[in-house]
Amino acid sequence: MTDHGPQPVERQLPTEEAKDLLALVRDLVQREIAPRAAAEEEAGHFPRDLFRLLSSSGLLGLPYPEEFGGGEQPYEVYLQVLEELAAARLTVGLGVSVHSLACHALAGYGTKEQRAEHLPGMLGGGLLGAYCLSEPQSGSDAASLRTRAVRDGDDWVLTGTKAWITHGGIADFYTVLARTGGEGAHGITAFLVPGDAPGLTAAAPERKMGMKGSPTAQLHLDGVRVADARRIGDEGQGFPIALSALDSGRLGIAACAVGLAQAALDEALAFVAERRQFGRPLADFQGLRFLLADMATQIEAGRSLYLAAARLRDQRLPFSRQAAMAKLFCTDAAMRVTTDAVQLMGGYGYTADFPAERYMREAKVLQIVEGTNQIQRMVIARHLAGPESR
Repeated sequence: MTDHGPQPVERQLPTEEAKDLLALVRDLVQREIAPRAAAEEEAGHFPRDLFRLLSSSGLLGLPYPEEFGGGEQPYEVYLQVLEELAAARLTVGLGVSVHSLACHALAGYGTKEQRAEHLPGMLGGGLLGAYCLSEPQSGSDAASLRTRAVRDGDDWVLTGTKAWITHGGIADFYTVLARTGGEGAHGITAFLVPGDAPGLTAAAPERKMGMKGSPTAQLHLDGVRVADARRIGDEGQGFPIALSALDSGRLGIAACAVGLAQAALDEALAFVAERRQFGRPLADFQGLRFLLADMATQIEAGRSLYLAAARLRDQRLPFSRQAAMAKLFCTDAAMRVTTDAVQLMGGYGYTADFPAERYMREAKVLQIVEGTNQIQRMVIARHLAGPESR
C-alpha cells in the first residue's frame, strides 16, 4: 500500500465568492491559528488577538446583513467556515459560534435604530460577545431563570447570576435574558448589556476538562443599570428570542463538532500512514482500515446533516427539528471519532505529544453546551409525537 494521509475536505459551495472565502479561511488557519493551538490550549491562553483579526477579516459577522457590517453569507457557507476554524482550534471555532449567537437577538429582533447603532461594532468592529441564558439553578430548564430586571424610569436594573458563560469576564457585550414578569417562559426579556457596565463582574474562570483556552465563568449582575433603549424585542418576548438563537447556535455547535472530528481523523490518518508494526504499515491492517472507514462515514453523515438543516434555514423554512438532530448526531459522532482516534494511536494517542487526547477531551463539552443531547432528544421527540402529557 502507498502512504496516504489526510486530504483537504471537498466542499460543495454555492458561489465563487464562497470558494474564495474558504480559501482565505484555510490560509488564515495555517498561518495564524493552527501553529499556536497546542501551546496556548495547554497554557489556558485565550487568543483575543485572533478574534480581532477574524473581525477585521470579516469573519465574525458572516451570516448577518451587509448594511450593518456583516458578510451576508448563507448559513450553508458560514457553518463550513466554522468547521474549518474548529478543526484548527475548537476555542476559536466555538468562540465565533458563541459570538454569532450573542449577535442573533439584536440582528433579528432589534429596531432599525438599535441595529444601526450597535451591529457595526459587533460584526466588524473588533468587539467580542457572550450569550447569557443559563444560571446556576437553571441549565436545561432555562425558563425557570431567576435573574430579574426591574423597571426604574427609562432604565432597567438587573440583578442575578448567570452561569457557564463562554467569554465571561472578557466579552465587550452580553446578550442577557432576565425576568421582567411572572414565572415561566412568558415573563422573560432580552437585554444588550455593555461589558463594562457598573455592577457587572465575573467570577474566576471554571477549571475545565478541555477547552482550557476558552474562558467560561459565572457572571454576577449587582444592580446593573441598562437603558430601555437596550431592551431587545418586547417585554416578555425574551424566551422565544432565546429559543430562536439556540436553533441557529445548535447548527454552529454541529459544525464545530464535525471540524473537531475531522481533525481527529486527519491525525489518525497521518499516524497510520507513517507508523509500521510487524513489518507492515499500520494502514495495511484491516481492523484499523475498518475503524478509519467508520470514522470517515460518521463525519460525512454529520456534515450532510448540518448542511441540510442550514439550507432549510437559508430558505426561511422551519429547521428546529433538523437543528436538534444535527447537534445530537454531530456531537455524539465527534465523541466517538475522537475516542477512536486515541485508541487507534495507542499509547501515543494518550500523550500530550499528539493532539488526539486534547480532541477527545474537547469533544465531551459539545454534547453538553447549548442544550444537552438529552434535551435535543426531547426537542426531536416533541416534533415527532407532540408535547408530553401533563
